[in-house]
Amino acid sequence: MKLEIVTIGTELLLGYTLDSNGAELGRALAAAGVEVVRRTSVPDRREAIRAAVAEALERTGFVISTGGLGPTRDDLTKTVVAELFGRTLVLDDALLAALEARFKRMGRWPMPPANRSQAEVPEGATVLPNPAGTAPGLWLEDSGGRVAVLLPGVPREMRGLVLDEVLPRLALRSGTSRRVVRSRTVRTTGVPESALAERVDPIEDSLAPLTLAYLPSVFGVDLRLTAWDLEPEDADARLAAAARQVARLVGEHYYGDDDSDLAAVVLQALRQQRHRLGVAESCTGGMVAERITNVPGASDTFIGGVVAYADVIKTAALKVPLEVIEAHGAVSEETVRAMAEGAQRLFAVDCSIAVTGVAGPSGGTSDKPVGTVWLAARVHTDSRAVRRVFPGDRDEIRRRAAQAALDLLRRLLAPA
Repeated sequence: MKLEIVTIGTELLLGYTLDSNGAELGRALAAAGVEVVRRTSVPDRREAIRAAVAEALERTGFVISTGGLGPTRDDLTKTVVAELFGRTLVLDDALLAALEARFKRMGRWPMPPANRSQAEVPEGATVLPNPAGTAPGLWLEDSGGRVAVLLPGVPREMRGLVLDEVLPRLALRSGTSRRVVRSRTVRTTGVPESALAERVDPIEDSLAPLTLAYLPSVFGVDLRLTAWDLEPEDADARLAAAARQVARLVGEHYYGDDDSDLAAVVLQALRQQRHRLGVAESCTGGMVAERITNVPGASDTFIGGVVAYADVIKTAALKVPLEVIEAHGAVSEETVRAMAEGAQRLFAVDCSIAVTGVAGPSGGTSDKPVGTVWLAARVHTDSRAVRRVFPGDRDEIRRRAAQAALDLLRRLLAPA
């Protein structure tokens, strides 16, 4: 089955809101064996919505939209699509009663008159109940087999309707077909995309019928393997074998599959070796500690951290010798090694991470340009320090530095 997605909302085009609905829909539909052939975002304008939905129906005969189902004047999706299908809007008494009951339960009675419009549905449409909100989903189908599914734009509401209402109906339409679209991701960090391509290139042709995509970000490069239109068992077997091959080729840069988080990987390695961790951060301002504490259960391993942003904190809290900073600067190998040793001593732990750098946009020099970061990790008395020069703006440099700091400890913890 093939279909198109249309996400509706001026905020999507202005960049104020990321199109997370389109991404979630793509993943959910692919897992159900549905191929999304195009995804379009349009503003809250009648002519734009009409054109996008009409063109999608003409190409595939099946479109799923999100957004534009609220009670305000800019919520036009339902009206426009009803017109495309030649339907009039009629009041659904059961839906109106459910809406009124919801407002009473929430203590917001009387219901605003504008919300009454949410009980109006295109004649002949199937109402998809939305227990999480006031805008129901709608399923329209005509005699020619064209289908338009209208979903609310609130991500939580959209997600619930997809799982409870849309996917079961799509499964019934696909009949006995068991063919799926599935993906597997090999996650890497600390290596550029071009270097990965050189390693993987010798086997890339042999991966067919799977496809391989390189997805770079501030955290590294994900290698996404996708199986298209295969039987589930065949897809899973091919993806597993290909992922093993690719992981073997990328070697030490590989840290996990699919949704693996580097901080969780590091914490697991620390647990297995019965280590505890403390961190010292300057330019990252607590980002390393945040990454770690985002992982449930981190408290059994992570003791604490210090943001030693000013040099006086480096000397007072971490006991970095003032003469080291004066001789080599706050952004130097000598200082970051002393910070890591100081964190180890301060928190009475056997492992530590330290970061110091020039995140910009100012403060760089010819010797230490913006993006220069020194990282250090210690496990007992074994320590490593590396210098990196990261691209990007201030936020990107700091996020890259936090990822690289975690990766440095991961590599130090790896078996020899």
